Amino acid sequence: MKKLLLVVAMALISGFAFSQGSLSKGRSQLNLGVGLTGWGVPIYIGFDYGASRDLTVGAEMSYRSYNENWKSYRYRHNIIGLSGNLNYHFNTILSIPSNWDFYAGLNLGFYVWSSPNDYDGDHRTGLGLGAQIGGRYYFNDKIGVNLEFGGGNAFSGGKFGLTFKL
Repeated sequence: MKKLLLVVAMALISGFAFSQGSLSKGRSQLNLGVGLTGWGVPIYIGFDYGASRDLTVGAEMSYRSYNENWKSYRYRHNIIGLSGNLNYHFNTILSIPSNWDFYAGLNLGFYVWSSPNDYDGDHRTGLGLGAQIGGRYYFNDKIGVNLEFGGGNAFSGGKFGLTFKL
């Protein structure tokens, strides 16, 4: 009985220790969902590619629209964002089961802030550098949910949605 318990324990430990995370090298996934910011509720779509066992590179596009009261007038703003990201996934180093995915990384993005011509506030189109930390839980080999928090640019805030492995 002790030998059986030892074999089972070793198998479980090995399985966790040698798990390759949720997105292995050469694989890709699609993310989509909604976010939370001080500038409206964005929708986003993103793509991640497994560059190595623990690194992914990705791209994301987001859109948000919101209204603002400025100097007794009401203005409608639209923001379109395009960004690239690099994330380190902690599954291997922390021996996290493969249906979970925890990561952190940096992003660099360009956003187009569209405001009415008569608006004289300070919203401008520009470049932004930010950081993010997030996680995913996969229900099966293809579908999961994601949650991410970030800061430092126009993509700041939190977001949540679905992930589809391709």
